[in-house]
Amino acid sequence: MLANQGNRAMAYAKVGMETGVMAADAHKLILMLFEGALLAISRARLHLKQKEIAEKGRAVSHAINIIGNGLKASLDVKAGGDLAEKLAALYDYMCQRLLVANIENDDAAFNEVSLLVSDIKSAWEEIAGNPAVHRANQAAA
Repeated sequence: MLANQGNRAMAYAKVGMETGVMAADAHKLILMLFEGALLAISRARLHLKQKEIAEKGRAVSHAINIIGNGLKASLDVKAGGDLAEKLAALYDYMCQRLLVANIENDDAAFNEVSLLVSDIKSAWEEIAGNPAVHRANQAAA
């Protein structure tokens, strides 16, 4: 019976997330990717502490997927120039550090990537407060 309740809760959360994604502008979607990466890394660290190897591996894979196929793939190197290239390199570095953290059970490496993601997320949140960015998002909608 509890498993059934858990499935309903997961289905509800999925609908909520999908609704949030559909209603979000491009800037909010990137913030959601940062949040997802941080959550996945947090889960990996928890599974590491609990010695749940398979779950840790899945969480690391999820974080790498978000960073490599979400955040990095969203970069526009033509428009972003040098900054976008440096971010792409940083995202590659983060993915590599997550692989090392997974293989070596290195909590310090997980923490390093989590701090990097948090720093970039904070900068992205500051950009969101810029009125020019808000107007551009409204115009694109």
